[in-house]
Amino acid sequence: MAREAYLVPVVEAQVATLKKKTAVTTSWISIDAKGQSVILDVDKYAIMRRVQVHARDLRILDPMLSYPSTILGREKVIVLNLEHIKAIITAEEVLLRDPYDDNVILIVAELKRRLPQDNLTCQDQGEEEEEHPSARNDMDTEEENEFPFEFRALEVALEAICSFLDARTRELEIDAYPALDELTSKISSRNLDRVRKLKSAMTRLTNRVQKVRDELEQLLDDDDDMADLYLSRKLAGACSPVSSFSVPSWYPPSPTIGSKISRTSRASAVTVEEDNDVEELEMLLEAYFMQIDSTLNKLTTLREYIDDTEDYINIQLDNHRNQLIQLELFVSSGTVCLSIYSLVAAIFGMNIPYTWKEGHEYMFKWVVILTGLLCTSTFTSIVSYARHKGLIGS
Repeated sequence: MAREAYLVPVVEAQVATLKKKTAVTTSWISIDAKGQSVILDVDKYAIMRRVQVHARDLRILDPMLSYPSTILGREKVIVLNLEHIKAIITAEEVLLRDPYDDNVILIVAELKRRLPQDNLTCQDQGEEEEEHPSARNDMDTEEENEFPFEFRALEVALEAICSFLDARTRELEIDAYPALDELTSKISSRNLDRVRKLKSAMTRLTNRVQKVRDELEQLLDDDDDMADLYLSRKLAGACSPVSSFSVPSWYPPSPTIGSKISRTSRASAVTVEEDNDVEELEMLLEAYFMQIDSTLNKLTTLREYIDDTEDYINIQLDNHRNQLIQLELFVSSGTVCLSIYSLVAAIFGMNIPYTWKEGHEYMFKWVVILTGLLCTSTFTSIVSYARHKGLIGS
């Protein structure tokens, strides 16, 4: 019994150790303000500690879970879930999930190209300032108008997803319009099945575009949500003893000293009384909202074209159905007339001896002629009545 009591904690410890060793790791890529990237193979707990984000927010980026498109602002990060773009943006770096995905590779290259541009511009401006001191005020104004790091990263992500969805829409238009025109010219099972698949693809793409558009619209309608995306401003407010009436004197005089975060902090300190000013971000979001709305309008136009084609096809099918009904009317009328002819032939063909059959062989041709005239007149009368009532075309 003593041995069994001793073995239980050992087994539990082994199970715990095994769980630690088998923790699921995910590939991430980190890109800083200089455009330098590092591949990270870590689990979700390491990411949570690195960027200080909650598990429920990190769950949004799980591709195994079906979460809608989301742009979520937190205290120190922006959680971004836009189709294949699953990123965490801080004031100093961007973390992208699944860096080996083909679509993500293009975004990584674009981030590396565009994020360090402002640093290079800052160095060039510093050299120009030494040569031309009179241009300092203009450069200070440009610095204040520069986007912070998180907005530049957000702009790359929004541009990538809008361009991606617009490209998918153009590809769908290239395939859909010729298929619809071919269907109107020739209704066949092959063409109908092709249009059915294209309509299904259009419906799925419309839902994806609609989700991105709704998220941008919801963000534009709420100034507080947009203010939460100003990570550099919040970082400057937390680290800088700034009053709302005076400009601090501890800022370095040269625009070449300090990182992009410090320059953004300076601009935020000067306008600290306007912490709720989200005009820059609103202009950025509105630009891509208009682009995604234009993509949605293209899909709406395509849907209307498909609906018009369906209506045209239904009209053609109704026309063919009416022609079949007219043909059935003609066939039925001819059948009735032949029935009359068959009745007369049956009466005279009965093998019953009657006296009026003898000596009247010449009457055979008159019976045939009169019966044929009667059947023809009956058929003509039925057709004339149907035309008079509008049951068949003239």
